[in-house]
Amino acid sequence: MFFAQLPIYEQAILALAAGVLLLSFFMLAHPRIYSVIKLFAWQGLVLAATTALVAFDSQTPHLYISAVLTLGLKAVFIPWLLLRMVDKFEMHHELDEIRRPGLTLLTAGALVVFCYHTTLPIAELLLAITRNVIAICMSVVLLGMLMLVSRNKALTQVVGFMTLENGLFFAAVAVTKGMPMVVELGIAFDVLIAAVIFGVFFLHIRQSIDSLDISRLSRLSEAERE
Repeated sequence: MFFAQLPIYEQAILALAAGVLLLSFFMLAHPRIYSVIKLFAWQGLVLAATTALVAFDSQTPHLYISAVLTLGLKAVFIPWLLLRMVDKFEMHHELDEIRRPGLTLLTAGALVVFCYHTTLPIAELLLAITRNVIAICMSVVLLGMLMLVSRNKALTQVVGFMTLENGLFFAAVAVTKGMPMVVELGIAFDVLIAAVIFGVFFLHIRQSIDSLDISRLSRLSEAERE
């Protein structure tokens, strides 16, 4: 079925899912830490819009609360906390460049193809929109993992971890029409605590090695062995 033939709601969900995936590619490719955090905030905004859209279509009031929590945490608070770290450590123009960006983006594209190929066996059991959303969410999760292993700065690695969680959250909202309210509140609380712990972690790393470059920790370890 072509995109234009789908109902408006399904078109909107697929468009938002594509937006989340595209923002993941931008975050993976962009070397500037300040811009990566802003892209993450936009991804949180897309997630909040998706949650509100699902709440409106399914007539599920508690999802509006989830949308507000998502907006407050992932589009406002966590980006604000990370940007505050950037200000505190004077990292506005600092880069976290990938050693082989072409190879990394090629790997990211291969991961997306792999995710779509993985969902093919369940094509007959699911609606087309569900299959596409699951494939995209799997891709976002794997791109978050790729960002974790390909970056050296602690801030961008945290963004990769949060992006991974965004992929799981999008799948839970778009495919299952949301989770029970108590589960969503628990996840929101866990994300909030993780953000605060990461902030304290950054401070300790900065005080210890005067940098947020994680690769320096391995170099220090090798120096101690020698």
